[in-house]
Amino acid sequence: MPFYHKLGEMPKVKHTTFFKKDGKSLYREELVSSKGFSGVYSNKYHYNLPTAVKKVRELNSESKVDWPEAPVLYYHCFTDELKKTGNFISARSEFLTNPHCTIGTARVTEDTDDFFRNAYAAEYVFVHRGTGTFFSDFGKIVFEEGDQFIIPRATTYQFKFDDYKAHNKLMIVESDTSFELPTHYRNDYGQMTEHAPYSERDFKIPEYLEPSDEKGDFRVIVKAGKKFFEHIVPHHPFGVVGWDGYLYPYVLNIKNYHPKVGRIHLPPPVHLCFRTQHFILCNFVPRPFDFYPGAIPTPYFHSNIDSDEVLYYVEGDFMSRKGVREGSITLHPGGMPHGPQPGKTEESVGAKETNEYAVMIDTYAPLRPTLNVKETLDKDYAQSWLE
Repeated sequence: MPFYHKLGEMPKVKHTTFFKKDGKSLYREELVSSKGFSGVYSNKYHYNLPTAVKKVRELNSESKVDWPEAPVLYYHCFTDELKKTGNFISARSEFLTNPHCTIGTARVTEDTDDFFRNAYAAEYVFVHRGTGTFFSDFGKIVFEEGDQFIIPRATTYQFKFDDYKAHNKLMIVESDTSFELPTHYRNDYGQMTEHAPYSERDFKIPEYLEPSDEKGDFRVIVKAGKKFFEHIVPHHPFGVVGWDGYLYPYVLNIKNYHPKVGRIHLPPPVHLCFRTQHFILCNFVPRPFDFYPGAIPTPYFHSNIDSDEVLYYVEGDFMSRKGVREGSITLHPGGMPHGPQPGKTEESVGAKETNEYAVMIDTYAPLRPTLNVKETLDKDYAQSWLE
């Protein structure tokens, strides 16, 4: 992850005795590793056995949202029109999915004492609206609008919002491989390079959270693919007295992303923020437009034959699109050319800057819309290029 970090107490040498204050019983060491002990890892020290589970049962999963007859087409949907609400777990709604990636939102209107763990996927969580505190056994992170959380697979956590009467909203991307910093943004030592669009100073990392040795019945909701399970554990999940390593949740705010600009239009990879093995994630932020005489700031029409392109619109005036709103999602399938709508190219000529925030996901496998897309669909979007 970004860099080495440690919090709390731990023995001087890992895999050695670390006694509690009674001098007899041991804290329990847990190695959290990736890529079969070859990737980044952290060592955590628990009050109690992290494996203890009292009861397990499968929960009734969300009703099926598959839309098998969805045509291969340009899509635009208004995610804010979806009526579903709930807590940071139950409010989740899928909009686009493929075997490696799921893109959805959650309108969070309720608090919960439940804990959540995604057993099969790493998560990118974008805080579109709302403020509060994120808790995990790695510590706490105070969050604000625009924060982009990278949450490693199998992390147990909670989102606690300051105000549940506000229009709190998350956009969530699940990945079956980890979210990583692009290698060309880092030097041989792992430090962010001078030409990278963000630096170590821009990351928010966990702060110390007083560990709990509380006993009781604590409910952890475990998501395993499309299934959900209830695990009742006998000790508070945040009972870690110390940890160190490179594997932990962290945050980069979209407004701390520093864009690159050029004399003529630069392609989307210059806006790259994170990557996985099966898709990339980019940040579009306010920036000066191209400055070569006669340069056209809007994107040229293009067919990216290896990728589906998804945009989640955060705020501002998007230069190449008509009719999009905050919370809009557009999908442009890889099998079809796409580009600015009629009039947007001419409108952009001579413009000096753009004022937009958006998140782009380019997937290497085709995405399928769900019934949530059908329910919130802009029905005229696919024909919006007719002049």
